[in-house]
Formats: sequence, structure tokens, C-alpha cells
Amino acid sequence: MENTSQPAPDNGGTNRPGPDVPSARAARRDNRRHRAGPRRHRAGIAPPAVLDLTVAEPASRAPGPRPGVRRAVVSGGLLDPAAGNPLEEEDLTGSTAPTGADRRGAYRRRRLTLTGLALTAVASAVLLVVTLVDWAPGGPPPRAMTTAEQERLAAMRVTNLRDLRAGLHLTVGDGPARTDLLGWVDWARQLVYLDVGGPGAGPLRGLAQATPTVLVIRPDPTAMPTPATPPLVPPADGWRLPADQGLDPLLSLVFRLAADRPEPADGLSGRWVGREQVNGETVDILEAAPRTGEPAHGTTAATPGPSTPTRYWLDLAGRVHRLETNLPGVGPVSVALNRADRPTLRPVEALGGRPGLPRALTTAERDRWRRLPARLRTAGGAAVTVTGPVSGASNLRGAGWLSWTSGTAYLGVADLDTDGRWTLVRHHDGKVARIETGTPDSGTARPPLPPPATGWLTGPHHTQALDPLLEAALRAARGSGPGGDGRRTRGDTLAGTTVDVVQVDTALGPVRYWIDRTGLLRRLELPTRAGAWAQLDLNPGRVPRLTPPPAKR
Repeated sequence: MENTSQPAPDNGGTNRPGPDVPSARAARRDNRRHRAGPRRHRAGIAPPAVLDLTVAEPASRAPGPRPGVRRAVVSGGLLDPAAGNPLEEEDLTGSTAPTGADRRGAYRRRRLTLTGLALTAVASAVLLVVTLVDWAPGGPPPRAMTTAEQERLAAMRVTNLRDLRAGLHLTVGDGPARTDLLGWVDWARQLVYLDVGGPGAGPLRGLAQATPTVLVIRPDPTAMPTPATPPLVPPADGWRLPADQGLDPLLSLVFRLAADRPEPADGLSGRWVGREQVNGETVDILEAAPRTGEPAHGTTAATPGPSTPTRYWLDLAGRVHRLETNLPGVGPVSVALNRADRPTLRPVEALGGRPGLPRALTTAERDRWRRLPARLRTAGGAAVTVTGPVSGASNLRGAGWLSWTSGTAYLGVADLDTDGRWTLVRHHDGKVARIETGTPDSGTARPPLPPPATGWLTGPHHTQALDPLLEAALRAARGSGPGGDGRRTRGDTLAGTTVDVVQVDTALGPVRYWIDRTGLLRRLELPTRAGAWAQLDLNPGRVPRLTPPPAKR
């Protein structure tokens, strides 16, 4: 019988049966793939499915690696950001195919990652929508104020008084008529300190200090028109009462922002307009209608309150950060408050100087007070300068001498508000006489010596507002002195000299004596009818003869 069996093919010296035709074709395809490199997805990564490029082995082949054949194993964490490169070729030695548990873990990680990304996108979209709604001009429409908003607005003035002080920026008008007032307000001490600037400032350009009843200014026509913060320590001289009362309505508005009691909430009517960010604070814009039937707190007939609705930018704590209103005779006014700018303010001497803590005199102070008349008579006299803010139409400055020995005062007084008016004033033996003369070189020019023998006139005069000040200075050296029970108001310094400020209440009002530690009088001050304080500064020493020379026979 013919033997039809074929010789066994050469399998590289192995004793294994050769692969069938399909398995050989798969092996050749696999080899070509390895030579060409791993196939990639269009997006640059492998598709989500697990790629198994393992060469199919015949069932009759013994397990183990086949020489010359490599395969790519794709990890189950294909989309896991923490996984390595899933397409790196690895040797089949020691590698294992992904199991069902690996696939489930990779799927769970992918699902958590996608869920986190989706939640982040949703949160960003919601935040964007909320922000646009709050900032967009077409936000929530205006509505009536709620009860809580009415109560917050009613307590706003008490909140301001509790906060004591704030930075202040008032703006009046616009364009060439714009006026800027920049500085601070102290509601506790009832004091405003401002720099007045802007193209519309006019004669008020310079510094200003005010209480609810008195305004004094320090004009500076050469100042820059741009607004600037005033110096924290105000200049000591140059303050006067203004003839222009244009700042009064603005100052009244600022002082009315504080009170020791809240307004009745049920009397407030208005609406909520919107919400903004001011100085890092979220504020509600509340528009309040003016009250009818009664004036607002602190309003007088001379300084009427707003006649149109006022808008308040009020935070959740009831602090006002900004307001806009329209004042009769003034126009639109904007007030911005900086709640973080709160320095301690010092009133100028024309407003009475810095406050103190009045107390009874100590033993040493009482001894100096009792010896004051004798000490002044021993000194003989003093060179003096006088400052008298009498009214907006009369601000007096003068200089001269005072003799406690002869009981005489002789000064030259100029009126800063009237050109060419210089008056010689002489006090002697309780009588006052004056002579109108020419224009002095300055407001502190001393009178001529010897005093004129003729031409003296008595009677009412615009300089007579200084008479009580000069009389009090001469009376301090007579008999038992000023009299009355003095109380130390505060300690202070004057021209580098430490003094005790002693106040005596008289029938004409309070009089303050500035006495140094040697017992000499350095300053005397008292309020004028306008509410400002007049000062007489004394420099004790030898003085010339203040009486007219005897007439020649």
C-alpha cells in the first residue's frame, strides 16, 4: 500500500505540530502590526474598548511565549488620568490580561471623573447666571421696602453716632460748577473738617472746619482745584468766619446723618431699588421719600432738608456708605462715606480747641490762680496780638501792647473784610476811644508811638466786639483777680510753653485763662456772638509808654 503521508514541516527544531492556516495568517498580521507600531484612535488615544492583540494560539500548542512575537496590552484604566500610557508595548513575560474586576474599576473611575466634571460645569453656570442677574441693569425690579429694611434705615443715624467717625467726600454740581469737599466727619464730637476744592469752590477754596452752629474757613485762593485730603493737624492761624453761607446746607445734611435715637420706622416710606458692592461691602439701595408734616431731625428753617427722595446705600449692619439727594438752592448732592477712614480730629482754636476733661484745680494750680494778679502787676505789661472772628462780615486782627501797671491797652486793629479800615483802639480807666486811620502794612501792624494826643472818638464801633476781651485782660491784674471758681479744662502748649487752661463762667459767658507754670497769663479767650472764639495772646515783658504825651502849654 502506498504511503501517502507527508513529511512534517520544520518548526524550528521543535517537536510541536504546525499551526493551521488561519492561525498562521493571524500571526503574520500581528507581526506586521508590531513592525508598523501600535494603531491609534483618531483623537490620539485608543478607543474605550480593551484592545487585545494577543496572537491566537492553537489548542494543541503548549502554553508559553512564542519567540519573536510581541503583543500590546492595554490597561483597563484607559481613561483614568492617573494611569500610565496604555499603549506601551510590554513583553508577554509576566503580563496578564485585564480581568472583569479591572474593567469594572476603570469604568467606576471614569464615571466618577465625568460626574465631577459635570457638577463643576453646572456650578459654574449657576454662579455665572446669579452674577449676571445681580449686576445686569435689568436685574430685579424695584419694590416696596420690607419691614426689616425700614427698621434698618430708621436706625441708620444711631449706627452712625455709634461708629463715631468716617471719611467724607461730598460732590455738588458738575462741570465748571462742580465743588468737592474731602475730609472727615466726627459725629460724636460734632465736628467736620474738609478741604474745599473743585472748579466751583470760589472764595471758599481752602480748608474748613465746622460744628452744627459755626463754620470757620482758611481761604487759600492759590490752592489746586483738584480735591485733596486736608492735613490731619490743621494750621493754627488764618481761620475766619465766611461771608458766603453756601456750605451750610451741605454741613447740615452731614450732621443730620447721626442722632441719639432712631426715627419711627412706620413713618418711612420708599422702595428698594437694587444692590451693589461699595468698598467691598454688599449694600442695598433704598430710596426714601421726604417726610411730610414735620422737619427731619436737625433741620431748621435756614437749612431745609431734601425736597426729593433720597437714595441710601445701606449695608446689612445699617451703616450708610453713600447717599444721593437734591437740596433746595443747592442742587444734586452726592455723599460718599469711607467707614475705614476714622482719624481723631482736632478743632482749631476758633472753634474752642481740642476738648478736655474739666476738673477742679489741684493745690498747685489753685495757688498759681490766687497769685495771678500780683504776678501780672510784677510783670508790668505784655505785647499782645488779637484775633476776633466776629461775623461773616467782620474778622478782626490786631496788635499792640497792654500795661497792667497803668491799666492801659493800646492796639491797631484791622478788619480783613473791609479794605482800608484800620482803627487805633485805646482802653484806659474803663474808657474806650478810637481813631480811624489809613491802611496798615498788615493785619498785625502795631500802632504808632507815642499815641496820638487828639482825634479820639467814643461811641459804637465795629471793633467794640474786642472790648470784653481787653477788659478781662486788664481786670486780671486788679484786686483779687478774675474772681469766680476756676476749673481746669485741659492742659495745652502755646509757643512751646506748657500751660493750664482754666475756665471761669461769668454772666457774659465762659472766659478761659491760659496760665503757664510760672503763674503768668499767656492767652485769654472768650466766645463772640457768632459762636467762634476770640483770642488775645500775651508775651509778658517791658512795654512802651501807652498814654498820650501831656499837651504843651
